[in-house]
This record gives sequence, C-alpha cells and structure tokens, in this order.
Amino acid sequence: MAGHTFHTPEPVELEIKIPAGAIEIETIEGTESTIELVGSDRLIEQTEVVQNGRTISVEYKKRFGLRIEIGDISWGTGSLRVRARVPHASDAVLSTAAADMELRGTFASLEVKSAAGDLVVDGDIDGNARIKTVSGDVRLRAVAGDLTVQSVSADVTATSVGGDVSAKSVSGDVRIESTRQGHVTVQSVSGDIEVGVAPGTNLDVDAGSVSGDLTSEVALGNDAGAVGDGPMLVVRGKTVSGDFKVFRAA
Repeated sequence: MAGHTFHTPEPVELEIKIPAGAIEIETIEGTESTIELVGSDRLIEQTEVVQNGRTISVEYKKRFGLRIEIGDISWGTGSLRVRARVPHASDAVLSTAAADMELRGTFASLEVKSAAGDLVVDGDIDGNARIKTVSGDVRLRAVAGDLTVQSVSADVTATSVGGDVSAKSVSGDVRIESTRQGHVTVQSVSGDIEVGVAPGTNLDVDAGSVSGDLTSEVALGNDAGAVGDGPMLVVRGKTVSGDFKVFRAA
C-alpha cells in the first residue's frame, strides 16, 4: 500500500484514470486530501499521484492488457484499489475500463467514463453529472444540476434530478425517480424508461414507442384542469420495444 497526503484548504478537482480494480472516494471536512493505493508493488510504482494547483490526479501510466477471470476483471499481476478522501464540494473526474466506483459525500460535479465498472454515488452532486458507460450500472442519489447519460446495456437510476435530463440507452433501463422542472429527453431501443414527476409539477409529454407500452399516472398539461401554478416539466421520450412510463413521485 502507498499513501499520499496533500494540503487542500479548498475543494479540489480529483482526476482518477485506472484500467481496472476499484475506486472509492469520500468527501470530508478538513484541509487535507489523502490518496491510498492498494495493490501489487508493480502496479503502485506505475501509478502516478500528483497535485497541480487545485487538481489532484491519479493515473496509471503504463500500457496494459485486461485479463478476465471468473468473478473479476484485472490486468497484469492483479488489480488496483484507489481510496481518496477530499474536501466537501470537490469535483470528480473518473475514467476506467472496468473499475467499480463508489462515492460518498457531497460533490460539486461528476464526470465518469467507464466500460464495465459499476458506479454508485451515495451522496449529493450540487452541480452537473455526466456519465458515459457501456455495461456498468449507474446509481445516483441527488443531482442538483443537469444529468447527461449515455449507455449501451447499463441500467441507470437517479433518485432526484433538479435540472435537465438527457439519457440515451440501447438496452439498459433508465429510471428517474423524481424531477420537478426543465426538460427530460430520454431515448432507448429495448430498455424501459420511467420518469417520476414531483407533486405540484405541470407536465408536457411527447413520447412514442414502436411496440412498447406508454402510460402516465400524471395529468398532462393539455388535460382539462391539469395546469396549475407549479413549474413545467417537458418530457420527450422514444423507444423501439421498451415501455415508457410517467409516474407521480412520492
């Protein structure tokens, strides 16, 4: 194991780029950031950890080849685990082929590029979140800003989104449990789409599906008596064989 400590009196931008393994990030009170690398000596030696201004970067510098084993994905002689503790309201920029990612705390923004690693955020994102993944599932709690997601077969779930939502998926399901205003634009081929509408929100929906079911538990804006004094949520959705559902959020 190798440890690094940096003086960070303000929130940082944390950049992590590793091929496979695990990434764990926690935001904390205090004026120090710590990075721990757990893995073989060779992998640790080939991973650079540096601070440049407010940016802390963790990057595996050598060429690599992935090796798939039953129940695990690794490369070289093993896998690398990165554990980071940074101030609250830091930005996180993560790039990986197959590392699972777990984030806890409060983040200013989040950007993730992943092939097969799952992403779980048990915390709040005060700004925007941008996610690109092939097959890694995504679970987010609260995104105060905009949410942009592109996936192939990953399932995407967000508890709440305060800004606009743009999601494109081939076969993965997309579920937004609560939205209140702005625009929600979701496209899927065979995955199901579910959008939860917060109480008091007016709804404008234009959705289509070739063979999937279209349902709405919420009165639409052109229904008699449907428009009130609350904000307007504009939802646009297209699927080929997936179902599209709008429901009333709790």
